[in-house]
Amino acid sequence: MTHRFAAALALLAAPALVFAADRLADPHPTAVPRTAAEAARIAAVTAPTTEFGKPEAFETNSAGAATIPARAAARGFLQPAGNIDFDRRLEFELGNAMFEKLWVSSPSSTLASDGLGPLFNARSCRRCHVANGRGHPPLSGDDSRVSMVMRLAVPAPQTTALGILDDQAARPDPTYGAQLQDLGIAGMPAEGRFDIAYEEIRVPLSEGEEAWLRNPTYSLRELNYGDAHPDLRLSPRIAQQMIGLGLLDAIPTADILANADPDDSNGDGISGRAQIVQSHEYGAPMLGRFGHKAGQPTLRQQVAAAFHGDIGISSTLFSEGYGDCMPGQTRCRIAPDGSTEHHDNREIGDIGLDLTTFYAATIGVPARRDVGDAEVLRGKAVFYETGCISCHTPKFVTHRLPDQPEQSFQLIWPYTDLLLHDMGPGLADNSPEGRANGQEWRTPPLWGIGLTAQVSGHSFFLHDGRARSLLEAVLWHGGEAEAQKTRVIEMPKADRDALIRFLESL
Repeated sequence: MTHRFAAALALLAAPALVFAADRLADPHPTAVPRTAAEAARIAAVTAPTTEFGKPEAFETNSAGAATIPARAAARGFLQPAGNIDFDRRLEFELGNAMFEKLWVSSPSSTLASDGLGPLFNARSCRRCHVANGRGHPPLSGDDSRVSMVMRLAVPAPQTTALGILDDQAARPDPTYGAQLQDLGIAGMPAEGRFDIAYEEIRVPLSEGEEAWLRNPTYSLRELNYGDAHPDLRLSPRIAQQMIGLGLLDAIPTADILANADPDDSNGDGISGRAQIVQSHEYGAPMLGRFGHKAGQPTLRQQVAAAFHGDIGISSTLFSEGYGDCMPGQTRCRIAPDGSTEHHDNREIGDIGLDLTTFYAATIGVPARRDVGDAEVLRGKAVFYETGCISCHTPKFVTHRLPDQPEQSFQLIWPYTDLLLHDMGPGLADNSPEGRANGQEWRTPPLWGIGLTAQVSGHSFFLHDGRARSLLEAVLWHGGEAEAQKTRVIEMPKADRDALIRFLESL
Protein backbone atom coordinates (compact mmCIF):
# COMPACT_ATOMS: atom_id res chain seq x y z
CA MET A 1 0.00 0.00 0.00
CA THR A 2 1.44 3.38 -0.97
CA HIS A 3 1.98 6.09 1.62
CA ARG A 4 -0.49 8.31 -0.24
CA PHE A 5 -3.23 5.68 -0.28
CA ALA A 6 -2.72 4.93 3.41
CA ALA A 7 -3.06 8.62 4.22
CA ALA A 8 -6.25 8.80 2.19
CA LEU A 9 -7.75 5.83 4.04
CA ALA A 10 -6.86 7.49 7.32
CA LEU A 11 -8.92 10.48 6.23
CA LEU A 12 -11.92 8.29 5.58
CA ALA A 13 -11.60 6.75 9.02
CA ALA A 14 -11.59 10.10 10.79
CA PRO A 15 -14.13 10.48 13.61
CA ALA A 16 -17.56 11.73 12.52
CA LEU A 17 -16.32 11.95 8.91
CA VAL A 18 -15.53 15.64 9.35
CA PHE A 19 -12.08 16.69 8.19
CA ALA A 20 -9.98 19.82 8.28
CA ALA A 21 -9.20 20.92 4.75
CA ASP A 22 -5.47 20.85 5.42
CA ARG A 23 -5.70 17.09 6.03
CA LEU A 24 -6.60 16.32 2.43
CA ALA A 25 -4.32 13.84 0.71
CA ASP A 26 -1.60 15.55 -1.32
CA PRO A 27 -0.92 13.93 -4.71
CA HIS A 28 2.85 13.99 -4.12
CA PRO A 29 3.79 11.80 -1.14
CA THR A 30 7.45 11.71 -2.22
CA ALA A 31 7.80 15.49 -1.96
CA VAL A 32 10.68 16.60 0.23
CA PRO A 33 9.30 18.55 3.22
CA ARG A 34 10.28 22.19 3.45
CA THR A 35 12.38 23.39 6.34
CA ALA A 36 11.19 26.36 8.39
CA ALA A 37 13.89 28.54 6.83
CA GLU A 38 12.92 27.42 3.36
CA ALA A 39 9.24 28.11 4.01
CA ALA A 40 10.08 31.61 5.19
CA ARG A 41 12.16 32.27 2.09
CA ILE A 42 9.33 31.02 -0.15
CA ALA A 43 6.83 33.25 1.64
CA ALA A 44 9.04 36.26 1.00
CA VAL A 45 9.59 35.39 -2.67
CA THR A 46 5.90 34.79 -3.40
CA ALA A 47 4.59 37.83 -1.52
CA PRO A 48 2.88 40.35 -3.85
CA THR A 49 5.21 43.09 -4.96
CA THR A 50 4.69 46.74 -4.09
CA GLU A 51 7.34 48.02 -6.51
CA PHE A 52 6.08 48.56 -10.06
CA GLY A 53 8.84 50.70 -11.52
CA LYS A 54 10.80 47.73 -12.82
CA PRO A 55 10.29 43.99 -13.42
CA GLU A 56 10.63 41.61 -10.50
CA ALA A 57 13.50 39.16 -10.33
CA PHE A 58 12.82 36.09 -12.50
CA GLU A 59 9.51 37.55 -13.72
CA THR A 60 10.34 36.73 -17.33
CA ASN A 61 10.58 33.02 -16.49
CA SER A 62 6.90 32.17 -16.03
CA ALA A 63 7.68 28.50 -15.32
CA GLY A 64 11.06 28.84 -13.64
CA ALA A 65 13.67 26.60 -15.24
CA ALA A 66 10.90 24.89 -17.22
CA THR A 67 10.29 28.11 -19.20
CA ILE A 68 10.88 28.05 -22.94
CA PRO A 69 11.69 31.03 -25.21
CA ALA A 70 8.61 32.97 -26.31
CA ARG A 71 9.56 32.44 -29.96
CA ALA A 72 9.06 28.68 -29.43
CA ALA A 73 5.31 29.30 -29.42
CA ALA A 74 5.36 30.52 -33.02
CA ARG A 75 3.62 27.31 -34.12
CA GLY A 76 1.80 26.52 -30.90
CA PHE A 77 2.34 25.32 -27.36
CA LEU A 78 4.14 22.21 -28.59
CA GLN A 79 7.62 22.32 -27.09
CA PRO A 80 8.74 20.43 -23.96
CA ALA A 81 9.79 22.12 -20.73
CA GLY A 82 13.06 23.98 -20.94
CA ASN A 83 14.68 21.81 -18.24
CA ILE A 84 13.78 18.38 -19.66
CA ASP A 85 16.74 16.07 -20.23
CA PHE A 86 17.40 13.98 -23.34
CA ASP A 87 16.07 10.66 -22.02
CA ARG A 88 12.84 12.19 -20.78
CA ARG A 89 12.46 14.06 -24.06
CA LEU A 90 11.88 10.63 -25.61
CA GLU A 91 9.02 10.02 -23.16
CA PHE A 92 7.63 13.44 -24.12
CA GLU A 93 7.61 12.48 -27.81
CA LEU A 94 5.99 9.11 -27.08
CA GLY A 95 3.34 10.89 -25.06
CA ASN A 96 2.84 13.33 -27.91
CA ALA A 97 2.21 10.36 -30.21
CA MET A 98 -0.48 9.11 -27.82
CA PHE A 99 -1.95 12.62 -27.74
CA GLU A 100 -2.16 12.72 -31.54
CA LYS A 101 -3.30 9.11 -32.05
CA LEU A 102 -6.51 8.71 -34.07
CA TRP A 103 -8.63 6.05 -32.38
CA VAL A 104 -10.78 3.69 -34.45
CA SER A 105 -13.82 1.60 -33.63
CA SER A 106 -13.68 -2.04 -32.54
CA PRO A 107 -13.04 -4.66 -33.73
CA SER A 108 -10.04 -3.55 -35.75
CA SER A 109 -6.71 -4.97 -36.85
CA THR A 110 -5.03 -2.03 -35.08
CA LEU A 111 -5.41 -3.43 -31.57
CA ALA A 112 -3.37 -0.60 -30.07
CA SER A 113 -5.78 2.04 -31.41
CA ASP A 114 -9.26 0.55 -31.32
CA GLY A 115 -12.01 1.26 -28.81
CA LEU A 116 -13.31 4.58 -30.10
CA GLY A 117 -16.73 5.57 -28.77
CA PRO A 118 -19.23 4.09 -29.44
CA LEU A 119 -20.37 7.72 -28.92
CA PHE A 120 -17.72 10.41 -28.80
CA ASN A 121 -16.77 14.04 -29.41
CA ALA A 122 -13.35 13.60 -31.02
CA ARG A 123 -11.05 10.84 -32.31
CA SER A 124 -7.91 12.19 -30.65
CA CYS A 125 -6.78 14.56 -27.92
CA ARG A 126 -5.21 16.84 -30.51
CA ARG A 127 -8.53 17.31 -32.34
CA CYS A 128 -9.79 19.32 -29.34
CA HIS A 129 -6.48 20.84 -28.24
CA VAL A 130 -5.19 22.17 -31.57
CA ALA A 131 -1.56 23.28 -31.08
CA ASN A 132 -2.26 22.74 -27.35
CA GLY A 133 -3.99 26.09 -27.36
CA ARG A 134 -7.42 27.33 -26.44
CA GLY A 135 -10.60 25.97 -28.03
CA HIS A 136 -13.38 28.11 -29.46
CA PRO A 137 -17.13 28.00 -29.95
CA PRO A 138 -18.45 27.23 -33.43
CA LEU A 139 -18.22 30.31 -35.61
CA SER A 140 -21.39 29.42 -37.56
CA GLY A 141 -24.20 26.90 -37.43
CA ASP A 142 -22.27 24.38 -39.52
CA ASP A 143 -18.82 25.04 -38.03
CA SER A 144 -17.06 22.22 -36.19
CA ARG A 145 -17.82 21.90 -32.49
CA VAL A 146 -14.80 19.69 -31.87
CA SER A 147 -13.01 22.04 -29.43
CA MET A 148 -16.17 22.73 -27.41
CA VAL A 149 -18.23 20.20 -25.49
CA MET A 150 -21.63 20.48 -23.86
CA ARG A 151 -21.68 19.15 -20.31
CA LEU A 152 -25.03 17.97 -18.99
CA ALA A 153 -26.29 17.93 -15.41
CA VAL A 154 -29.53 17.49 -13.50
CA PRO A 155 -29.62 19.04 -10.01
CA ALA A 156 -29.90 16.52 -7.18
CA PRO A 157 -30.09 16.79 -3.39
CA GLN A 158 -26.78 17.74 -1.86
CA THR A 159 -25.23 15.35 0.62
CA THR A 160 -22.11 15.23 2.72
CA ALA A 161 -21.67 11.48 2.77
CA LEU A 162 -17.90 11.85 3.03
CA GLY A 163 -18.03 14.77 5.40
CA ILE A 164 -16.59 17.26 2.90
CA LEU A 165 -18.03 16.13 -0.43
CA ASP A 166 -21.20 17.59 -1.90
CA ASP A 167 -20.89 14.86 -4.49
CA GLN A 168 -24.62 14.53 -5.20
CA ALA A 169 -25.15 18.19 -6.07
CA ALA A 170 -25.80 17.05 -9.65
CA ARG A 171 -26.21 13.83 -11.60
CA PRO A 172 -25.92 13.02 -15.31
CA ASP A 173 -28.95 13.30 -17.56
CA PRO A 174 -30.65 9.88 -17.30
CA THR A 175 -30.77 9.56 -21.10
CA TYR A 176 -27.72 11.42 -22.39
CA GLY A 177 -25.24 11.17 -19.52
CA ALA A 178 -22.77 13.81 -18.40
CA GLN A 179 -21.81 15.10 -21.85
CA LEU A 180 -23.56 15.41 -25.19
CA GLN A 181 -21.80 13.18 -27.71
CA ASP A 182 -22.21 14.66 -31.19
CA LEU A 183 -20.43 11.86 -33.07
CA GLY A 184 -20.87 8.09 -33.24
CA ILE A 185 -19.17 5.09 -34.84
CA ALA A 186 -20.69 3.51 -37.95
CA GLY A 187 -24.28 2.50 -37.28
CA MET A 188 -24.45 4.39 -33.98
CA PRO A 189 -26.44 7.64 -34.21
CA ALA A 190 -24.89 10.62 -32.44
CA GLU A 191 -26.77 11.85 -29.40
CA GLY A 192 -27.50 15.24 -30.92
CA ARG A 193 -26.16 18.72 -31.50
CA PHE A 194 -26.20 22.05 -29.73
CA ASP A 195 -26.86 25.53 -31.05
CA ILE A 196 -25.77 28.96 -29.79
CA ALA A 197 -27.64 32.24 -30.20
CA TYR A 198 -26.01 35.52 -29.13
CA GLU A 199 -27.52 38.76 -27.87
CA GLU A 200 -25.31 41.85 -27.94
CA ILE A 201 -25.15 43.87 -24.71
CA ARG A 202 -23.74 47.42 -24.65
CA VAL A 203 -21.44 48.38 -21.77
CA PRO A 204 -20.60 52.10 -21.48
CA LEU A 205 -17.04 52.85 -20.37
CA SER A 206 -15.30 55.97 -19.11
CA GLU A 207 -14.29 58.79 -21.46
CA GLY A 208 -17.12 58.03 -23.88
CA GLU A 209 -15.92 54.55 -24.82
CA GLU A 210 -18.15 51.52 -25.04
CA ALA A 211 -17.87 47.76 -25.35
CA TRP A 212 -20.27 45.12 -26.62
CA LEU A 213 -20.63 41.74 -24.95
CA ARG A 214 -22.11 38.58 -26.51
CA ASN A 215 -24.64 36.95 -24.20
CA PRO A 216 -25.12 33.34 -25.36
CA THR A 217 -28.17 31.11 -25.16
CA TYR A 218 -27.70 27.37 -25.71
CA SER A 219 -30.16 24.79 -26.96
CA LEU A 220 -30.10 21.14 -28.05
CA ARG A 221 -31.46 19.77 -31.31
CA GLU A 222 -31.61 16.52 -33.28
CA LEU A 223 -31.74 14.42 -30.11
CA ASN A 224 -31.74 10.80 -31.24
CA TYR A 225 -32.42 8.93 -28.01
CA GLY A 226 -35.55 10.61 -26.71
CA ASP A 227 -36.23 13.64 -24.57
CA ALA A 228 -33.70 15.01 -22.12
CA HIS A 229 -34.61 15.57 -18.47
CA PRO A 230 -36.97 18.58 -18.05
CA ASP A 231 -34.59 20.19 -15.53
CA LEU A 232 -31.46 19.61 -17.61
CA ARG A 233 -28.68 22.19 -17.19
CA LEU A 234 -26.34 22.91 -20.10
CA SER A 235 -22.72 23.83 -19.42
CA PRO A 236 -20.62 24.54 -22.54
CA ARG A 237 -16.87 24.19 -22.09
CA ILE A 238 -14.13 25.07 -24.58
CA ALA A 239 -10.86 23.14 -24.53
CA GLN A 240 -8.33 24.77 -22.24
CA GLN A 241 -4.73 25.54 -23.14
CA MET A 242 -2.29 22.80 -22.14
CA ILE A 243 0.74 24.67 -20.83
CA GLY A 244 2.11 24.33 -17.31
CA LEU A 245 -0.27 21.60 -16.16
CA GLY A 246 2.41 19.55 -14.43
CA LEU A 247 3.52 22.63 -12.52
CA LEU A 248 -0.04 23.31 -11.33
CA ASP A 249 -0.20 19.68 -10.22
CA ALA A 250 3.02 20.21 -8.23
CA ILE A 251 1.83 23.17 -6.14
CA PRO A 252 1.54 21.99 -2.52
CA THR A 253 -2.07 21.52 -1.46
CA ALA A 254 -1.44 23.53 1.69
CA ASP A 255 -0.27 26.54 -0.35
CA ILE A 256 -3.50 26.57 -2.36
CA LEU A 257 -5.67 26.12 0.72
CA ALA A 258 -3.84 29.00 2.44
CA ASN A 259 -5.56 31.37 0.01
CA ALA A 260 -9.06 30.00 0.62
CA ASP A 261 -11.43 32.32 2.49
CA PRO A 262 -14.90 30.78 2.11
CA ASP A 263 -16.47 33.07 4.71
CA ASP A 264 -14.65 36.22 3.53
CA SER A 265 -13.15 36.64 6.98
CA ASN A 266 -10.94 39.52 5.82
CA GLY A 267 -13.91 41.44 4.39
CA ASP A 268 -12.42 42.05 0.94
CA GLY A 269 -15.43 40.61 -0.87
CA ILE A 270 -13.45 37.65 -2.20
CA SER A 271 -14.37 34.23 -0.81
CA GLY A 272 -12.43 31.59 -2.69
CA ARG A 273 -13.46 28.04 -1.85
CA ALA A 274 -11.57 24.80 -2.27
CA GLN A 275 -13.12 22.26 -4.62
CA ILE A 276 -12.99 18.81 -3.02
CA VAL A 277 -13.48 15.82 -5.30
CA GLN A 278 -13.14 12.07 -5.14
CA SER A 279 -9.91 10.59 -6.44
CA HIS A 280 -10.61 7.56 -8.62
CA GLU A 281 -6.97 6.59 -8.27
CA TYR A 282 -6.75 6.65 -4.48
CA GLY A 283 -10.38 6.27 -3.41
CA ALA A 284 -10.26 9.33 -1.18
CA PRO A 285 -11.13 13.05 -1.25
CA MET A 286 -8.55 15.42 -2.70
CA LEU A 287 -8.31 19.06 -3.67
CA GLY A 288 -9.70 19.68 -7.16
CA ARG A 289 -7.32 21.50 -9.50
CA PHE A 290 -8.17 20.77 -13.15
CA GLY A 291 -11.14 21.62 -15.33
CA HIS A 292 -13.27 24.75 -15.54
CA LYS A 293 -14.78 23.93 -12.13
CA ALA A 294 -11.71 22.13 -10.74
CA GLY A 295 -13.57 18.84 -11.03
CA GLN A 296 -10.45 16.65 -11.24
CA PRO A 297 -7.85 16.31 -8.46
CA THR A 298 -4.78 15.26 -10.45
CA LEU A 299 -3.50 15.66 -13.97
CA ARG A 300 -3.55 11.89 -14.49
CA GLN A 301 -7.24 11.71 -13.61
CA GLN A 302 -7.95 14.73 -15.81
CA VAL A 303 -6.31 12.95 -18.76
CA ALA A 304 -8.18 9.71 -18.05
CA ALA A 305 -11.49 11.57 -17.75
CA ALA A 306 -10.93 13.27 -21.11
CA PHE A 307 -10.16 9.93 -22.77
CA HIS A 308 -13.34 8.50 -21.29
CA GLY A 309 -15.76 11.39 -21.78
CA ASP A 310 -14.50 12.87 -25.05
CA ILE A 311 -13.22 9.82 -26.98
CA GLY A 312 -14.93 6.91 -25.23
CA ILE A 313 -11.66 5.23 -24.21
CA SER A 314 -11.57 3.23 -20.99
CA SER A 315 -8.67 3.11 -18.53
CA THR A 316 -7.98 1.75 -15.07
CA LEU A 317 -9.49 4.97 -13.66
CA PHE A 318 -12.64 4.96 -15.85
CA SER A 319 -13.24 1.35 -16.77
CA GLU A 320 -16.43 1.45 -18.85
CA GLY A 321 -15.62 0.53 -22.46
CA TYR A 322 -18.83 2.19 -23.61
CA GLY A 323 -17.77 5.61 -22.32
CA ASP A 324 -20.56 7.93 -21.22
CA CYS A 325 -23.44 5.79 -22.52
CA MET A 326 -26.36 5.49 -20.08
CA PRO A 327 -28.24 2.27 -19.22
CA GLY A 328 -31.06 3.06 -21.65
CA GLN A 329 -28.60 3.33 -24.55
CA THR A 330 -28.55 -0.44 -25.00
CA ARG A 331 -26.89 -0.57 -28.44
CA CYS A 332 -24.07 1.62 -27.18
CA ARG A 333 -23.57 -0.49 -24.06
CA ILE A 334 -23.28 -3.78 -25.93
CA ALA A 335 -21.15 -2.54 -28.84
CA PRO A 336 -17.68 -4.16 -29.10
CA ASP A 337 -14.91 -2.35 -27.28
CA GLY A 338 -11.14 -2.42 -27.52
CA SER A 339 -10.26 -3.81 -24.10
CA THR A 340 -7.39 -6.32 -24.26
CA GLU A 341 -5.18 -8.07 -21.76
CA HIS A 342 -2.23 -6.16 -23.25
CA HIS A 343 -3.82 -2.92 -22.02
CA ASP A 344 -4.70 -3.95 -18.46
CA ASN A 345 -8.06 -5.13 -19.87
CA ARG A 346 -8.83 -1.55 -20.84
CA GLU A 347 -8.68 0.36 -24.12
CA ILE A 348 -5.69 2.40 -23.00
CA GLY A 349 -3.37 0.74 -20.50
CA ASP A 350 -1.48 2.39 -17.68
CA ILE A 351 1.64 2.75 -19.84
CA GLY A 352 -0.25 4.71 -22.49
CA LEU A 353 -2.08 6.75 -19.87
CA ASP A 354 1.16 7.56 -18.06
CA LEU A 355 2.91 8.61 -21.27
CA THR A 356 0.02 10.91 -22.20
CA THR A 357 0.02 12.36 -18.70
CA PHE A 358 3.78 12.91 -18.82
CA TYR A 359 3.39 14.73 -22.12
CA ALA A 360 0.65 16.95 -20.71
CA ALA A 361 2.75 17.61 -17.60
CA THR A 362 5.89 18.72 -19.45
CA ILE A 363 4.59 21.04 -22.18
CA GLY A 364 6.68 24.19 -21.92
CA VAL A 365 5.40 27.57 -20.76
CA PRO A 366 6.67 30.45 -22.93
CA ALA A 367 8.61 33.30 -21.36
CA ARG A 368 6.95 36.64 -20.71
CA ARG A 369 7.35 39.38 -23.27
CA ASP A 370 7.98 43.10 -22.74
CA VAL A 371 8.13 42.87 -18.94
CA GLY A 372 10.13 46.10 -18.78
CA ASP A 373 7.87 48.08 -21.13
CA ALA A 374 6.54 51.21 -19.40
CA GLU A 375 2.90 50.56 -20.33
CA VAL A 376 3.16 46.91 -19.25
CA LEU A 377 4.57 47.97 -15.89
CA ARG A 378 1.76 50.50 -15.49
CA GLY A 379 -0.75 47.81 -16.41
CA LYS A 380 0.75 45.50 -13.81
CA ALA A 381 0.27 48.18 -11.16
CA VAL A 382 -3.35 48.60 -12.26
CA PHE A 383 -3.84 44.82 -12.10
CA TYR A 384 -2.58 44.74 -8.50
CA GLU A 385 -4.26 47.96 -7.35
CA THR A 386 -7.62 46.94 -8.81
CA GLY A 387 -7.55 43.77 -6.73
CA CYS A 388 -7.21 41.24 -9.55
CA ILE A 389 -4.53 39.34 -7.60
CA SER A 390 -7.15 38.44 -4.99
CA CYS A 391 -8.05 35.55 -7.30
CA HIS A 392 -5.27 35.56 -9.89
CA THR A 393 -2.45 34.82 -7.44
CA PRO A 394 0.77 35.68 -9.29
CA LYS A 395 3.34 33.27 -7.82
CA PHE A 396 3.84 29.87 -6.23
CA VAL A 397 6.83 27.62 -5.53
CA THR A 398 6.29 23.97 -6.37
CA HIS A 399 7.11 20.91 -4.27
CA ARG A 400 10.60 19.42 -4.25
CA LEU A 401 9.95 16.28 -6.31
CA PRO A 402 12.93 13.93 -6.75
CA ASP A 403 11.09 11.88 -9.40
CA GLN A 404 9.78 14.89 -11.34
CA PRO A 405 12.76 17.16 -12.03
CA GLU A 406 10.91 19.33 -14.56
CA GLN A 407 8.39 20.43 -11.93
CA SER A 408 10.61 20.29 -8.84
CA PHE A 409 11.05 23.43 -6.73
CA GLN A 410 10.26 26.00 -9.40
CA LEU A 411 9.15 29.58 -8.86
CA ILE A 412 6.17 29.84 -11.22
CA TRP A 413 3.88 32.70 -12.25
CA PRO A 414 0.52 31.13 -13.27
CA TYR A 415 -1.76 33.95 -12.04
CA THR A 416 -4.36 31.67 -10.47
CA ASP A 417 -5.32 30.51 -6.98
CA LEU A 418 -6.97 27.32 -8.35
CA LEU A 419 -9.96 28.05 -6.10
CA LEU A 420 -13.68 28.37 -6.84
CA HIS A 421 -15.19 31.84 -7.02
CA ASP A 422 -18.73 33.08 -7.51
CA MET A 423 -18.62 34.95 -10.81
CA GLY A 424 -22.19 36.20 -10.70
CA PRO A 425 -25.32 35.41 -12.71
CA GLY A 426 -23.90 36.66 -16.01
CA LEU A 427 -21.42 33.78 -16.26
CA ALA A 428 -23.54 31.22 -14.40
CA ASP A 429 -24.30 27.90 -16.04
CA ASN A 430 -26.55 26.94 -13.08
CA SER A 431 -24.89 23.53 -13.25
CA PRO A 432 -23.34 22.27 -9.98
CA GLU A 433 -20.23 20.12 -10.06
CA GLY A 434 -18.85 18.63 -6.86
CA ARG A 435 -18.81 21.45 -4.33
CA ALA A 436 -19.05 24.12 -7.05
CA ASN A 437 -22.47 25.68 -7.41
CA GLY A 438 -23.96 27.01 -10.63
CA GLN A 439 -22.21 30.39 -10.36
CA GLU A 440 -18.75 29.22 -9.29
CA TRP A 441 -15.75 28.69 -11.54
CA ARG A 442 -12.11 27.88 -10.93
CA THR A 443 -9.80 30.86 -11.46
CA PRO A 444 -8.17 30.13 -14.82
CA PRO A 445 -4.38 30.49 -15.10
CA LEU A 446 -3.40 33.53 -17.13
CA TRP A 447 0.10 32.51 -18.24
CA GLY A 448 0.27 32.31 -22.01
CA ILE A 449 -3.04 34.16 -22.46
CA GLY A 450 -1.41 36.91 -24.50
CA LEU A 451 -0.31 34.33 -27.09
CA THR A 452 -3.84 33.06 -27.78
CA ALA A 453 -4.22 34.74 -31.16
CA GLN A 454 -0.78 33.56 -32.27
CA VAL A 455 -1.22 29.96 -31.08
CA SER A 456 -4.94 29.36 -31.62
CA GLY A 457 -5.76 31.80 -34.40
CA HIS A 458 -8.53 33.52 -32.44
CA SER A 459 -9.10 35.63 -29.33
CA PHE A 460 -12.05 33.92 -27.64
CA PHE A 461 -11.94 33.67 -23.85
CA LEU A 462 -13.89 32.45 -20.78
CA HIS A 463 -15.27 28.96 -20.26
CA ASP A 464 -17.50 29.11 -23.33
CA GLY A 465 -15.52 31.47 -25.55
CA ARG A 466 -18.15 34.20 -25.46
CA ALA A 467 -15.58 36.95 -24.92
CA ARG A 468 -13.95 38.11 -28.17
CA SER A 469 -11.17 40.04 -26.45
CA LEU A 470 -9.44 40.29 -23.10
CA LEU A 471 -11.41 43.45 -22.33
CA GLU A 472 -14.69 41.63 -22.93
CA ALA A 473 -13.51 38.82 -20.65
CA VAL A 474 -12.82 41.33 -17.87
CA LEU A 475 -16.22 42.99 -18.37
CA TRP A 476 -18.03 39.66 -17.92
CA HIS A 477 -16.68 39.40 -14.36
CA GLY A 478 -19.37 39.68 -11.69
CA GLY A 479 -20.18 38.27 -8.28
CA GLU A 480 -17.02 38.41 -6.19
CA ALA A 481 -15.30 40.39 -8.96
CA GLU A 482 -18.10 42.94 -9.45
CA ALA A 483 -16.16 45.69 -7.67
CA GLN A 484 -13.04 45.02 -9.74
CA LYS A 485 -15.04 45.10 -12.97
CA THR A 486 -16.63 48.40 -11.97
CA ARG A 487 -13.20 49.90 -11.36
CA VAL A 488 -12.11 48.84 -14.85
CA ILE A 489 -15.21 50.44 -16.35
CA GLU A 490 -14.66 53.70 -14.48
CA MET A 491 -10.86 54.02 -14.64
CA PRO A 492 -9.18 56.38 -17.12
CA LYS A 493 -8.85 54.93 -20.62
CA ALA A 494 -5.06 55.02 -20.37
CA ASP A 495 -5.14 52.77 -17.30
CA ARG A 496 -7.60 50.40 -18.94
CA ASP A 497 -5.41 50.16 -22.03
CA ALA A 498 -2.36 49.54 -19.85
CA LEU A 499 -4.18 46.76 -17.99
CA ILE A 500 -4.94 44.97 -21.26
CA ARG A 501 -1.35 45.53 -22.41
CA PHE A 502 -0.14 43.82 -19.22
CA LEU A 503 -2.45 40.85 -19.81
CA GLU A 504 -1.16 40.58 -23.37
CA SER A 505 2.37 40.28 -21.99
CA LEU A 506 1.52 37.19 -19.94
